[in-house]
Amino acid sequence: MTNADPIAHLDQLGLAYEVVECDPELADTAAFCDAYGYAPEDSANAIVVAGKAEPPVFAMCLVLAHTKLDVNKVVRKRLGTRKASFASGDQTIELTGMMIGGVTPFGTTTELPLWIDSRVMEREHLIIGGGSRDKKLLVPPATLADHPTAEVVDDLAKIIEV
Repeated sequence: MTNADPIAHLDQLGLAYEVVECDPELADTAAFCDAYGYAPEDSANAIVVAGKAEPPVFAMCLVLAHTKLDVNKVVRKRLGTRKASFASGDQTIELTGMMIGGVTPFGTTTELPLWIDSRVMEREHLIIGGGSRDKKLLVPPATLADHPTAEVVDDLAKIIEV
């Protein structure tokens, strides 16, 4: 397995980004947004999903923090499996080289399809994982759309009712 290096991957692709350093204890989205003054609507989570098959199939989904990934319908159908779930922490590390709280679509150790909820593309800029729990990346939506395996998907996530 190669080391995850999101910055090198972004530089290789020539994509825009800004590194935002953070306390690793505040890497989880809600804590990060509260501590550093970012709105959840401008924060996107990269989530690895697993389709129950032999062998299992995986993809990465990117959804806004105030939405909920539709694993049981949209993701399951896109994976082409009867069941789907969030990948475990160990599977996420194995597939991306990154711990939950730092996962980003860039520089993963395994190439995964990247499905981006269409609402992500409506934001001016987004905070996403930076590859480790001590940094995030501030990126325009175009940077995400220019990821080599990116596909924008309508209704990949649902708005969380409060």
